[in-house]
Amino acid sequence: MEFLAQFFDFRAFLLLALVFIPLEQLLPERADQKVFRRGWLNDLVYVLFNGILIRVGLLIVIVAIVMLSDWIIPAGFKAAVAAQPIWLQAGELIILADLGFYGMHRLFHAVPLLWRFHAVHHSIEEMDWLAGHRVHPVDQILTKAASMVPCFALGFSEWAIAIYFIIYSWHSVLLHANTRLSFGPLRWLIASPAFHHWHHANQREAYDKNFAAQLPLWDLIFKTSHMPAGEVPERYGVDDPVPATYIEQLVYPFRDDPRRADAPLPPAQADIE
Repeated sequence: MEFLAQFFDFRAFLLLALVFIPLEQLLPERADQKVFRRGWLNDLVYVLFNGILIRVGLLIVIVAIVMLSDWIIPAGFKAAVAAQPIWLQAGELIILADLGFYGMHRLFHAVPLLWRFHAVHHSIEEMDWLAGHRVHPVDQILTKAASMVPCFALGFSEWAIAIYFIIYSWHSVLLHANTRLSFGPLRWLIASPAFHHWHHANQREAYDKNFAAQLPLWDLIFKTSHMPAGEVPERYGVDDPVPATYIEQLVYPFRDDPRRADAPLPPAQADIE
């Protein structure tokens, strides 16, 4: 248990539960959805054990980014970035990191090999605060690595990086929550659950839409946005044969190619073909 505690913050998880479970009961998108919905126990396993694999992978990524940036980025440039006010650095990080996230996220939909890993996340059929934790370690490491490049390469201060990661972590949980928050007039400025739920919709008009994690601006610029006012997705999930348990889902991307003749195509490829 001591080893597990190094990779899992029980107090942080309890705080998330105390905030988001009541929120989902007060402002639900689907009022009939149960707290212990289908697959919640499997996603709890992700919470407990996925962090070990992901943190080891990201530690390697961070070390590589820092070493390469020291060789490529001038020290004077890094010093100038770090000299900015913390609030400005944090804002810049959100913009740059989300652009990196958008690009990598879009690749996971467009490249069949990467989709095998990302399909695990899209296999969620009932959205809630716990659902966002169902992410294959390969998917999470590569996507977060794309976000981390500006964080650790350009000279941002530790405080700015910490602020960004706190905002990102809480925002990510909110995006998957079973709540009808849409942020009203700010709906195209700040990603909301309404925005991200359409990304998970198993409906053709929503395929390959809403890739941004925090700023819908990127989807507007690259013409991948879809959030019809007043509407919610009819269903979530994928048609791919993703298994139901943690170990099976970890192994799933390494099995026979899901694009074999008798298997459904992922949304991105189905549209093309």
